[in-house]
Amino acid sequence: MRLFGKYLLILFKSQMQYRTSFWLLSFGQFFIPFSVFAGLYFMFERFGQIKGWDFYEVALTFGVIHMAFSISECFARGFDMFSSLVVNGEFDRLLVRPRSTILQVLGSKFEFTRVGRLLQSALVLAWAISQVQVEWTVMKALTLLFMIASGVFIFAGIFILMAAMCFWTIQGLEIANIFTDGGREMAQYPLNIYQKWVSRFFTYIIPFGCVNYLPLLFILGKSEGNPLIHMLTPLAGCAFLIPCLFIWKIGVRHYRSTGS
Repeated sequence: MRLFGKYLLILFKSQMQYRTSFWLLSFGQFFIPFSVFAGLYFMFERFGQIKGWDFYEVALTFGVIHMAFSISECFARGFDMFSSLVVNGEFDRLLVRPRSTILQVLGSKFEFTRVGRLLQSALVLAWAISQVQVEWTVMKALTLLFMIASGVFIFAGIFILMAAMCFWTIQGLEIANIFTDGGREMAQYPLNIYQKWVSRFFTYIIPFGCVNYLPLLFILGKSEGNPLIHMLTPLAGCAFLIPCLFIWKIGVRHYRSTGS
């Protein structure tokens, strides 16, 4: 953790050398999601609800998913940019260092300008919490935190899978954006509004449903059966990271240097 903290400090200082650029980028990141949220608002203004979900309930999901994506994009950006390390042969240097390759790649890049997007998501989430008709308890508050943490693990896991594919393909695959940017856009709505095969895929394969749907039923008092099960479903997002790390280790063992 001490080494990870040093990575954070060094990259933060380097980005703050150009403070005007940093704050302008952060300012832009703050307003980018507003266009998406405005579209969400106007859609509900026109139709009122979607399959029993009102605007404030979906806004709660919107805030959770976008906050999770912002955090993962900030701290797992090294895996998103990993293909350049393979192409330039710089991954060879990481292999000879007495530290985990995961830690080194994780610390190679941080996007602190995503603080703007994170702040916007936090404001939307706080506003949705104040407006949604929920009798908040400690358990429901913890579930909300679990949802955010689970989303961070899922997006980070997808970034790791994208990076691991570079060991075989050299370049990153644009198709992976279906599960990052596309996953973010899809998961900002409760999963039951989609076709069954879509909701099943994003529950049992990539467990977004354990972030934006099942625990949400518990928070809103809509869950059927044992509510404790719905409360604990975000743990599936944490478990999703385990096979991603396993695939990463397989990729490292099969790595062949491209030279520099």
